[in-house]
Amino acid sequence: MATATSTAVPTLIGSVRRALRLLEAVGSHQDGATAKQLAREAGLSLPTAYHLLRTLAYEGYLRRERGVFVLSDAVERLACGEALGSRRNGIADSLGHWRDAVGAPVYFAVYHEGEICLVAVADSPAAPAVDDGADFRETAHAHAIGHCLLSQLGPAARRDHLDRHPVRPRTPYSLPDRGALLARLGSLGRMEPVVERQEYALGTVSAAVPVTAGSTAAALAISLPLDQEARLLPAVEWLRREIGTLLTSLAFSISI
Repeated sequence: MATATSTAVPTLIGSVRRALRLLEAVGSHQDGATAKQLAREAGLSLPTAYHLLRTLAYEGYLRRERGVFVLSDAVERLACGEALGSRRNGIADSLGHWRDAVGAPVYFAVYHEGEICLVAVADSPAAPAVDDGADFRETAHAHAIGHCLLSQLGPAARRDHLDRHPVRPRTPYSLPDRGALLARLGSLGRMEPVVERQEYALGTVSAAVPVTAGSTAAALAISLPLDQEARLLPAVEWLRREIGTLLTSLAFSISI
């Protein structure tokens, strides 16, 4: 009996954390959002997100209206939730300008309390974000954002992250093991763009650049279909030059 109790506790804590991330994601959409969009923003697989969303709706924390999930009146009264939603909307609006300028989805993420946190994504039907249902936090070893954020951590924090989220190849192009990942991270220059080619999702290339914001690791990234790979480096280099003008808009996110 003691063994069952000890193994159940981490599962319950993990479920609570995932549910809270979903509530925060819902709070950032005044008119509601679909389960697929919320799963992407919370860094969860679609089946996991949908199960939690249904549970939250059953318990009265969310309402489902016309195919989208919205906060219930009880949750909307929480000032912190309203503030977070407002700030994330501001981030998405800012990233939208750069999405239109480079013609690609733009992602902003931070490393917060030991996890990859995808704060905002600006995409469009013409420039859709990568969405394969994977848990974004657990796949930092495969995507450019993860490489960029992990490269900004100290050795101890990096080891801790990889102990909790082991390297598991996702495609035939993924790095095969922890040693290969650490070697790549160690070779990156301080402000050098990080590029991955089909390591996270087949048919997709992506690149990320670090954002200097105090002691917090942050990154901006874009992704493109493989047949548009020639656009990747020029677009991310343009974005890197524009980071200075973005910092004012993005600074709030460092404290989430």
